[in-house]
Amino acid sequence: MPTLLVVHHTPSPALQSLLEAARAGAALVPGVDVVSRPALSAGASDLLAADAVLLGTPANLGYMSGALKHFFDVVYYPCLEAKAGMPYGVYVHGQNDTTGAVGSIEKATTGMRWRRVAEPVLVVGEPTAADRAAVTELGGTLAATIG
Repeated sequence: MPTLLVVHHTPSPALQSLLEAARAGAALVPGVDVVSRPALSAGASDLLAADAVLLGTPANLGYMSGALKHFFDVVYYPCLEAKAGMPYGVYVHGQNDTTGAVGSIEKATTGMRWRRVAEPVLVVGEPTAADRAAVTELGGTLAATIG
C-alpha cells in the first residue's frame, strides 16, 4: 500500500488544527496509508518507507522550526539517493510572516531533490476555515499523487 508520511512540528493549537486537516484530506484517498510522525522522532526509516511526504511547521524567527530542520539533518545522507524525486507538499503557520520558513524548506527540499506537487499552504495568524480547507486539499492532493 502506498504511504504518505506526514512530518510535523505541532506546538500550538493552530498547528494542531492544520495537522488534523491534513490528515483528514489524506484519509479521503482510498488505498493510501497515512503515517504521521513528529519531526523530532521521524527518521530515515520512516522516509524510506514512504512514497510521498507532507511537511508541517511553524515559522520560527524567519525559518522552519528547529524540529523540522533536525528531520532534514537526520534523513539527508541515508535518504538522498533513494528518495530523489519524492513528491512533497508543505504547510506553514506564522504569526506575522512565513516567507523565511518557506524559503528554508525549499532550499532543503531542493537539496534532497524532492518534487513539490502543490503550492505551499501559508497561514498567517489564526487559521480560518478556508486555511483548514486548503490544508485538507493539500493532504488529499499528496495522497492522490501516490494512490
